[in-house]
Formats: sequence, C-alpha cells, structure tokens
Amino acid sequence: MKPVRRSDLVSYVTWTEQRSRELKDILDAKRRRRVSIGDALTLMFENRDTVRWQVQEMMRIEQMMSDTEIDHELATYNELLGGAGELGATLMVEIDDPEERARRLAKWRELPGHIFLKLEDGTKAYASFDPRQVGEDRLSAVQFLKFKTAGMVPVSAGVDLPDLQLEVRLTEEQQDALRADLR
Repeated sequence: MKPVRRSDLVSYVTWTEQRSRELKDILDAKRRRRVSIGDALTLMFENRDTVRWQVQEMMRIEQMMSDTEIDHELATYNELLGGAGELGATLMVEIDDPEERARRLAKWRELPGHIFLKLEDGTKAYASFDPRQVGEDRLSAVQFLKFKTAGMVPVSAGVDLPDLQLEVRLTEEQQDALRADLR
C-alpha cells in the first residue's frame, strides 16, 4: 500500500473546516475494517484513508504547522500500513476494568504472535509485531501488527493462545474492504 504523502494533507485550519464532510466516509471505512475477536480484542485494519485521517486529526488537535512535526506524524502513522501483499492492523485490547485489563495483559504477553488471519486458501498468516510494545511483565493494550497475506484475502481472524482460542469469520463487506486494500 502506498504511504500517505505530505501532498495528500491540508493545513489544520483547512482540515477543521472540511472534516465534517469527510466524517461519514471515514466512519464507514473504519466500520468495514473493524473486526472483533471475542469480547476483548479488536483488529482495526488500516489503509491510506484511515492513516490520512489520523494524521490530519493529530495536526488539528496539536495545531501543527511545522514541517518537522508533520513529517514525524506521517512517518509514525505510515508505519501502520502494510507493504505489498501485506495488511497492517491496530490490535486493541478493550477491557474497561483497569485491574482486569492489567491481569489479562500480563497473562497475554505472548498474544501478538498468536493472532492470525485465515486466508482464502485455508492457510494462516500470523501477525508480526513491534517487540518494543511488549514489556518484560505485560503487553501494551495497543499493538501494531502486520500480516503477510501474499495478496490473498482473509476470510477469518483469530487467536490461538493455549487458554484463548477464538476465530471469527469476516463478513463479505470486510473481505471486500481488505481485498481493495490489497490491490
């Protein structure tokens, strides 16, 4: 997937004026790329539109004007995109209770290496992840993952930790969105 370029962005002032016109489209794009695995795990597949939105929002919130700051945001968020034949996703561990969340994050320290996509040919593509997001005693509640799919469309997503075995089928709409992202 091609990264978002500086020329794809508008100033934070212009963005503030036009963001409401783009809100419906980005919410729809995110909805089609959001996959819940059980009650605590969510994958949000990223594409150029979702990354552009995030950078524009950071520019708006921080009122960024400096090329250095904007370039840093672009570099950071572009890392979320998959390369050729690859999908990038943000994994969120969504547990409201702080004590329960801390307990599970400690218990699920190996989680990122056990998240997979089942591809249309039946093979599994396991996530690669940034080891900086896993501490000595616990996992971060947000992980940035990449799945090498060789351009194949996922049909399901799951986890296969010894004490957490889940797999959910992707809807046709989700598969279509990811198919478009792989082009």
